[in-house]
Amino acid sequence: MSINRRQFLRRAGIVTALGLGGSFVITGFRGKKVDAASEYVSSKKGLVAKHWAMVVDMSKFKTEADFKRVIEACDKIHNIPDIGNPKDEIKWIWKEDFEHAFAGGENEYLTEHVKESPFLVMCNHCENPACVKACPTGATFKREDGIVAMDFHRCIGCRFCMGACPFGARSFNYRDPRPFINEVNPDFPTRTIGVVEKCNFCVERLADGLIPACVEKSNGGLIFGDLGDLNSEVRKIISTQFTIRRKTEFGTQPSVYYLVGGGKNV
Repeated sequence: MSINRRQFLRRAGIVTALGLGGSFVITGFRGKKVDAASEYVSSKKGLVAKHWAMVVDMSKFKTEADFKRVIEACDKIHNIPDIGNPKDEIKWIWKEDFEHAFAGGENEYLTEHVKESPFLVMCNHCENPACVKACPTGATFKREDGIVAMDFHRCIGCRFCMGACPFGARSFNYRDPRPFINEVNPDFPTRTIGVVEKCNFCVERLADGLIPACVEKSNGGLIFGDLGDLNSEVRKIISTQFTIRRKTEFGTQPSVYYLVGGGKNV
């Protein structure tokens, strides 16, 4: 999607006038107005929820192989390039130390073991996503089921969303990523230089009735489900066991919870 400076400023002005909130409407095919979220419609066999959420059970991630298996599953299915240097690295789900994952949210009751352990991190699909408010084109939007999704074709590379996200969950393609994809998955779009990207909770798999690829490969380490369903596993875990979330002081209300200490109070 190409856009000149005048068009960008015009769209940014429209969003500012709307208070950087709600759904952004653009002019689509033959002048038809299209809501940003309308392009993502599940099939009849698709999985649906009131509010998709994830619990990361850190007791299940004991070895490097446990992390690698999950990360590689995501990378492969979403055509994430292996560029080979930290500056240009594209990350959807990755390993992070406690200090960087939970900076500013120190909990005095956590054990030293927890604080010294690596954590699996990703987009938090926040209830109050700052990235959505910052995006001037509607390329980033929140679905009715709580997933913060992206339309890569509408991304103009302004990186406002990256500045707004307190979790560092977004990556920018400083170079063409396509030559660095080891094996292209034809069922998911590749990206171009100048596009931002992030975890999407595998919306394309949910639409086909499948759970996220990372969850499937996690051997029970990632629990995915409907937070709005009182009988769902994620709801039961969050309601009855001690969990933590990343950087809650920012008020974004993350939908990714961390179960530490093997389900025991720590």
